[in-house]
Amino acid sequence: MSTTLVTSTPNPSVFGQSVTYTATVTGITAGSAPFGDVTFVIAGGPTLGPVTLTPTGVDSGTASVTDSTLAVGSHLVTANFVNSTDPLDNSSGTTIQQVNQSATTTTVTFVPPAPVCGETVTLTASVAAAPPGGGTPTGTVTFIISADGPTVTGTLDASGEASVTVSALSVGSHQVAAFYNGDTDFAPSNSPLTPLTVNPADSTTTLSVSPAAPVCGETVTLCAQVAVVAPGTCTPTGTVTFTVAGGPTLTGTLDATGQACVTTSGIPVGTYAVTATYNGDGDISGSTDTGSVTVGAGASTTTVSASPASPTCGESVTICAQVAAVAPSTCTPTGTVTFVITGGPTLTATLDATGQACVTTSDLTAGSYTVTATYGGSTDVESSTGTASITVGQGASTTSVSVLPTPSVCGESVTICAQVAAVAPSTCTPTGTVTFVITGGPTLTATLDATGQACVTTSAIPVGSHTVTATYAGDGGVMGSTGTAIATVNQASSTTSLNITPGAPSCGETITLCAQVTTTLPGTCTPTGTVTFTVAGGPTLTGTLDATGQACVTTSAIPAGTHAVTATYAGDAGVAGSTTSGSVTVGQASTTTTLISSPNPSGSGQNVTFTATVTAVPPATGTPTGTVTFVISGGPTLTGTLNASGLATVSTSALTAGSHTVTATYGGDTCFAGSTSPPLTQVVVAAPAGTTVTATPATIRLRINGTFVIPTLSATLRDASGNPVPGQTLTFVANSVLGPLALGSAVTNASGTATVSNVTVPPTVVTASTYTASFAGAPGLNPASGSASLTFQPTPLLP
Repeated sequence: MSTTLVTSTPNPSVFGQSVTYTATVTGITAGSAPFGDVTFVIAGGPTLGPVTLTPTGVDSGTASVTDSTLAVGSHLVTANFVNSTDPLDNSSGTTIQQVNQSATTTTVTFVPPAPVCGETVTLTASVAAAPPGGGTPTGTVTFIISADGPTVTGTLDASGEASVTVSALSVGSHQVAAFYNGDTDFAPSNSPLTPLTVNPADSTTTLSVSPAAPVCGETVTLCAQVAVVAPGTCTPTGTVTFTVAGGPTLTGTLDATGQACVTTSGIPVGTYAVTATYNGDGDISGSTDTGSVTVGAGASTTTVSASPASPTCGESVTICAQVAAVAPSTCTPTGTVTFVITGGPTLTATLDATGQACVTTSDLTAGSYTVTATYGGSTDVESSTGTASITVGQGASTTSVSVLPTPSVCGESVTICAQVAAVAPSTCTPTGTVTFVITGGPTLTATLDATGQACVTTSAIPVGSHTVTATYAGDGGVMGSTGTAIATVNQASSTTSLNITPGAPSCGETITLCAQVTTTLPGTCTPTGTVTFTVAGGPTLTGTLDATGQACVTTSAIPAGTHAVTATYAGDAGVAGSTTSGSVTVGQASTTTTLISSPNPSGSGQNVTFTATVTAVPPATGTPTGTVTFVISGGPTLTGTLNASGLATVSTSALTAGSHTVTATYGGDTCFAGSTSPPLTQVVVAAPAGTTVTATPATIRLRINGTFVIPTLSATLRDASGNPVPGQTLTFVANSVLGPLALGSAVTNASGTATVSNVTVPPTVVTASTYTASFAGAPGLNPASGSASLTFQPTPLLP
């Protein structure tokens, strides 16, 4: 009969763990392999099989099954072998399978993984059987959140997860642990402490400005509405900083609605960026919004007042403008006010701290004026205008008269001044004209200057005593007035000066006698009447003064010698007479003598005429008389008498061949001094003699600069006896095929040789093979010429 042995592995096991059950059958007596089947019956568990026996020998075999469904506890496991051939050979075996609770693992996760303040967080615990255990744990999980978090319990679902939600976690770091409480089959477990960080929630800040278009000094409200950005739900707390670019920085505290507001009247005029910065709190991050505020200039009003109410011309008037900002603006006006007075000055003043600007003027003449005060505005306050009326009356005046000098003399410049002054309180400077009436004299008009003075100057007041009345006619601002004075004019003295021209006259020369009568300063009357000129030993002449005070007479009747001259001015009504004296010395007149001869040169024995002309040297006039002596060297001395034209002529044929020096000497007369002519050379030529010219060969050379030059041309002039002839001119000409080329000329020296050096010539000179030296002839010498070769030598080049 067979025997069945049952084993289980592992044993004990844990819930859900897979257990293998093995039945070993031995001592099988009937049948053949595989002998039969084995069925496993587990108390409180499943029945497994039948499983065909796997032979392990001729009478043995094994069968195994696996199961993981047993609950926690002890279970009887029975293996029943059924022999398929002989039921008598069936057998059973048992074992106890101990199933213990399975260990578990618990993990925790968060959704979202990084929550923000006020956001709901889902905590999920996942509980799983720890291998080799299996199955899905059931029961509850307790979530413990450190710090200020709650303790929450959740029930595992079919997947072994338990989830809870928490919405009141504070910002910061938390430790979260999930505790699985276990069930019948699974042991409790807990997750590791898992950090959970709750971050501050984001925020948005919205800026608003009220009023939208404020004016300078108006209170402006800046509000910031801070809101938490979802999923955050915390209420913002803390402060908002308002920064106005170019203006103040202000701080406001959030209220329960998340709004912070500040007010300021310190934003200047202009457009400014405004930044509202929420500084955040522990739960909510800061945020910023920007905007702008445009502050306009405030409106203004200007009122005008004047003091005193009824001024007179030139009286000091104070005009004030009060400038005020119009609500809601509260800015204090600054800057300047321009006061335009119709028909008067335009003035400018600066506003003081009270908004008032005042000017003072004494420039208003009589009349009615409108004053317009224009406030030019400033950055903060707009311009405005105000008007007022001022009526200014005429001021009274006084006129005083002065005469300088007093007494004066005839023709002296007399200055008559009228000083017109306004009577206080008027300070206007009188303007307009003053009429000066001089009894027995002129009536004159002058315009007042800036000091109120009008002056006239006249030298037309006749000799005597005269009343001067000055009448100021008045003007728009000052009334007229009158003043008087006495002007006394005496006769002026004079001086007479004598001028004789020329200073050293010659006999027969016209002499001018001039008397200059001058009124003695300060007199300026022009002398009139006559001057008597008395010449001792000569004529007495009378001349009339011209407009310049000069009287002149002329005479040529003063004989040679020294004579006293007296000029006497007789005087007139305005100028007293005066006398002066001088002298005049009349000398002989100079002459010039000129000499000519004809013919010159002359031949031997030929008659030659010599003519001397004697003339008075200007300014002397008249024709000299007397004789002229002609002195001829190597010849006769001849005398001729001057005719009515001042000419003296002599002739002679007694001159020998050669050169003779001739002078003509005038002997003078009572009025004219003698003189001698310059020497004259009279050439007497014998019969002409023959001459010869001998030329020396010459070469044409080339310079480095490309020009042609003849270094030397030379020829000698000799007479018929072969003697050198000095002092004569020889002319040199190249005989070119294109025609003669002038080469220059030279005077013969003591050896009769004429030389020309370094003659620059044109290139065509190379066509000449000869040149000619020519003598044109001279008194006693016949012409002659001679030629010589002219050769071109191209090298060496000359510098």
